[in-house]
Amino acid sequence: RRVHGGSIPTTMLSWQSRVFLARRFISTLTTTERDAAFKTIPKWATTSTPRDTITRSFKFTDFNMAFVWMSKVAKYADQQDHHPEWFNVYNRVDVTLTTHDCNGLSKRDIEMAQFMDRLYNEFSNP
Repeated sequence: RRVHGGSIPTTMLSWQSRVFLARRFISTLTTTERDAAFKTIPKWATTSTPRDTITRSFKFTDFNMAFVWMSKVAKYADQQDHHPEWFNVYNRVDVTLTTHDCNGLSKRDIEMAQFMDRLYNEFSNP
């Protein structure tokens, strides 16, 4: 991939510059996109006050399982440069997703929620 009219390969940019460029093009989901996306994550709840977010609570057999799940999500989140807000008590993990770069929900939140759901299903049905 190239930026600046094709004159600079993105591989020559610092990681900070690549993150900045990626964030410039993040936009909130349209109503149509939201409707379609929410069908793929039916266990997530939406909130719009005070912020536009999606939330879900995950329950595990014990603290260790919750922590292993969180560790796997954390690795994926770092790879995606999109980190959840979460709260863990023993076997429960409460998650809130929103995209600060666009002040609302973006495709990144939906993809993160889908990943979390898939991973949770693997833990629930080994």
